[in-house]
Amino acid sequence: MSARHILQLYQKYLHKHPYLVQAIQTGALMGAGDYISQTLVEKKSVKNVDLVRTLRFSSIGFFAGGPALRAWYGFLNKYIGSKGKTVALKKVFVDQAVFAPSFLLFVLVTLGVMQGKSFEHIEKDIQSNYLDILKTNYYVWPFIQIVNFYYIPLQYQVLIVQTVALFWNTYLAWKTNRNELTQ
Repeated sequence: MSARHILQLYQKYLHKHPYLVQAIQTGALMGAGDYISQTLVEKKSVKNVDLVRTLRFSSIGFFAGGPALRAWYGFLNKYIGSKGKTVALKKVFVDQAVFAPSFLLFVLVTLGVMQGKSFEHIEKDIQSNYLDILKTNYYVWPFIQIVNFYYIPLQYQVLIVQTVALFWNTYLAWKTNRNELTQ
């Protein structure tokens, strides 16, 4: 199967089932980010990878991240616009002021719940990690989103973001599990 044929299949299914396709790709890329974090950053051997942890991360992407990003980008497109430098800058501002802080908080809370942590422990994790993660987010994502919103058609924006997010998810997986590694 050629790369062109794969791209055509992707486009066909993306057009027919945009939320499902973007849920699958986001889940896969979030899981891959966690796997990379465990093997390359945390230096675990492949046989010692915590697959349940990877599945947790992947689940957030599949059930929330992909669908939420698709809906969010559609919302931005509908209410802010689809073309132009000013529109792209407005989208980045709204994205970074509204979506990024709330979705990062959602990820931290959801991971804590999935790990079986108490509310107090989740709250402590948020207090120790949230602002640092959000600050790092602001170093990485505004530039990526300007390019994404200005040059990339709506149907491919989640794919572009999630491809770049493979590195972000690696960081996020490491950051959210860092305290677990030292215990």
